[in-house]
Amino acid sequence: MLSMHTSPVARLGGKETGGMNVYVRELTRALAARGIAVDIFTRAADERAPLIDTAAINLQNARVINIPAGPRSPISKHQLIHYVGEFAQGIYDFAARETLTYDVWHAHYWLSGVTAQCLQAKGLRAPIAQMFHTLGAMKNRVARAATEAETDARVAAERELMRRVARVVASTPREVEQMMELYGAPRNKIVIIPPGVDTNLFHPIPSQHARDLLGRYDEKTILFVGRIDPVKGLDTWFRAMKLVVEQDPSLRQRMCVCLIGGDLDDDLDPDSELARLVALKEELGIGDMVTFLGSRAQAALPFYYSSAAAVVMPSRYESFGLAALEAMACGTPVVASDVGGLSFLVRDGETGFLVPEGNAALFAEKISLLLRNPKLRNEMGKRGVAEAQQYAWTNIAARIVDLYQEIMN
Repeated sequence: MLSMHTSPVARLGGKETGGMNVYVRELTRALAARGIAVDIFTRAADERAPLIDTAAINLQNARVINIPAGPRSPISKHQLIHYVGEFAQGIYDFAARETLTYDVWHAHYWLSGVTAQCLQAKGLRAPIAQMFHTLGAMKNRVARAATEAETDARVAAERELMRRVARVVASTPREVEQMMELYGAPRNKIVIIPPGVDTNLFHPIPSQHARDLLGRYDEKTILFVGRIDPVKGLDTWFRAMKLVVEQDPSLRQRMCVCLIGGDLDDDLDPDSELARLVALKEELGIGDMVTFLGSRAQAALPFYYSSAAAVVMPSRYESFGLAALEAMACGTPVVASDVGGLSFLVRDGETGFLVPEGNAALFAEKISLLLRNPKLRNEMGKRGVAEAQQYAWTNIAARIVDLYQEIMN
């Protein structure tokens, strides 16, 4: 597994830690449980990180290998391309010392794909399975400012990888369409395998019990889980919540608009998305309802999901939407933008609602409907739990193993 720009065992909710981290870690665990030996290579971004970490995954045949490349500190992902060569050399040297060869490179994000190409050029030849997780061209399509745009180097590298790797793993049919439309990707190189969910961890918990254990006494919670990033469309959600309480002012004293994600200690930049949202909630007059909870341990997330009346995903772009799947597995309905993977994951009117991206009025309408109707919440929640079972990691890992065997042959 190649995950250069972010460690799969980093604390979730930071600027570069989210669904991809969960994907790499949980897929590794599922593969290791099947007896497959997995090394995860990531860039050492912390002076304290050991070269070999066997405790992080906590399975006998899975390791995290922290490769020094550039300064041992966090670096903007836009700068990491300058250290790909050093990262690949570090992996090559590690494999030489340990006398290792690998059967498959599974690259996550475009930087890891470029790394895999470098490793092949150095003689560590193995077929490459590439998963992008997000596409630079799609992020540029929804960017509202130059600061949100992805680099030309990223888009060019993604285009080349789609032609040269053994297989590209797409999460949904929509992502396949985007690859073909924006990159001219050959369809025969792409296989659709969605991410999975740990159904042993993410399962329904009685709402009152979850609130009691969390020490939260808000009668109603509308929850967001994810990175605090402009692409997540949180301004639309805030505007929707202003409309919700205007329609029913009594909710102001009984409801929490809760956000899990972001590092509240480190993110003090006045130009950050977090700072913009803090200002926006006051501007909209909902500051007393909005609570930024920061990052939370993954083991705590089922309690937050289960305590919520609804989980929102107002994203402007989402390649899949892992938080929506986790919420469904916990029996919580999802109100999401009708974009990307969310269009396929959330079944409109059955496990939640799909709303045109950026439409605060319709978000408010669907959130209000769920708040007023516990029977509807319960019915949608039950259907969500059933739907999530097909995404259990045991099922997804079996499909990934079939892919590995195909490209090895």
